[in-house]
Amino acid sequence: MAAPLAKIGILSIGDMGMGIAKLLVAHGFAVATNCSGRSNDTIQRAQSAQVELLASDADLVRACPVILSVVPPRDAAATAQRVLDAVRLFSSSSRSSSTGGDGAVPVPAPLYFADLNAVAPSTIKSIAARFGSVGGTETETAPAADVRFVDGSIIGGPPALRRVGGDGDAKGEEEEERWSVPSIPTSGPHKLSDIPGYGERLFGVLNMRHIGPEIGSASGLKMCFASTSKGLTALAIQSFTTAHRLGVLGELRREMGARLPPALLAAAERGLVGMPPKAYRWVREMEEIALTFEEEGGFVFPPSGGDHEAAAGPSMFRGAAEIYKAIAEDTVLGAEKVGDRKRGRDAEDVARAVAEGLQEKKRKREMER
Repeated sequence: MAAPLAKIGILSIGDMGMGIAKLLVAHGFAVATNCSGRSNDTIQRAQSAQVELLASDADLVRACPVILSVVPPRDAAATAQRVLDAVRLFSSSSRSSSTGGDGAVPVPAPLYFADLNAVAPSTIKSIAARFGSVGGTETETAPAADVRFVDGSIIGGPPALRRVGGDGDAKGEEEEERWSVPSIPTSGPHKLSDIPGYGERLFGVLNMRHIGPEIGSASGLKMCFASTSKGLTALAIQSFTTAHRLGVLGELRREMGARLPPALLAAAERGLVGMPPKAYRWVREMEEIALTFEEEGGFVFPPSGGDHEAAAGPSMFRGAAEIYKAIAEDTVLGAEKVGDRKRGRDAEDVARAVAEGLQEKKRKREMER
């Protein structure tokens, strides 16, 4: 068996992280993660995907020349700080080779840290600034290592191996397996394809596109895209739930199917069904979208009846954050897990579950008065 091309660190192994890990392993890369504090279920899933489990961030930094951060938006800054603290413990010369095996190609001096999380441009810039303060400076523990920061984002679902073909449309056509992968735009002064040896292949396997030299461009693109996809889902939650309460959900779906592009109804219902296990993650993502639109788009409005010198009123995406918070905290849908779904497996049951949860919350509020 050929030695792996390189060992890529992933923090952390959730649904998306696991998909990326499987994709990389299938294309000749080794993958490692810090397993400390993770559930037994996560550890077992990581092991089943041939992910090496390391005991600390320090071990991860020593073993991997590239680390991908794929965490909930609320954890992005803390995860970056963890890696930064680990980097400060070691100079680049103390890190191991990319594979640790015989015949391994030595790791280039820089450590590449790609932050692929759904955050606003201002957030990613503040995270990048932490790494900028490392290069070329001295810390209390050791000389700083050279860290090359990459702003990135993930647009689409987790990588998955899917069967295609074999439908009988073409004579002799056979079913085959192909990877379905998200798009990963990146930006900033560095890109993973710069890495000697395996960088171009890693860049291609991850379906990356470098869209510009500025930190913040890739994250901003993600915010703009997510506003249309997850924003649609937030609207559908309110629309379908209210229609359910009114007893007209079937009529709503009928009118949407007849008068709107068919793909729009399908996207709304698909978003509703896929949303429950991810609602807790999307609370912060909606807040980051609101921040992006306020800071980058100029969508800052005074409170109703106020003047333009007053503090900004609530944006629609701060409202969307409250919707997803309610899903996560006030309904049974908040307990749903990817791969182990019990409720909300169709749009009607999502509306039913949300209505039940909000009604119970209202009942409790009234009892407390």
